Amino acid sequence: MKFIVALLSGVIFGLGLIVAGMSNPAKVLAFLDLAGQWNPSLALVMVSGIAVMIGGFKWAAKMPSSLLGLPFHLPNAKDIDLKLVFGSAIFGLGWGLAGICPGPAVVLVGAGLQSGIVFFVAMLAGMALFQIGTHYLVGRKKI
Repeated sequence: MKFIVALLSGVIFGLGLIVAGMSNPAKVLAFLDLAGQWNPSLALVMVSGIAVMIGGFKWAAKMPSSLLGLPFHLPNAKDIDLKLVFGSAIFGLGWGLAGICPGPAVVLVGAGLQSGIVFFVAMLAGMALFQIGTHYLVGRKKI
């Protein structure tokens, strides 16, 4: 049942990305181009997503467990630290350079587009490097 719920959630999310244009790097880059021909349409997508998630988080906080009987793990971090700022900056740079972020990358891989495949492979390599670096630094220095 967990697999079916996860698959259905992923399909709905992917369809939402396609319908909203978030899987189109040109549209994303136009949204990020504040000094040029700015396309504000993705701001509506972001605001809508935030509104839905606020409602979803409020609903989930009142539930004793998920629909599958598993406990909820809602975000509770409130600190803005160097890791958050640095990670956000790296994400923003990558998004601004490629016009792709992790969710749309999966959609583009599914569509067989070369740009999505290259981005996805680079993303996995970055994740692997992070894991290797974290493993190497554990016990030596807190990161």
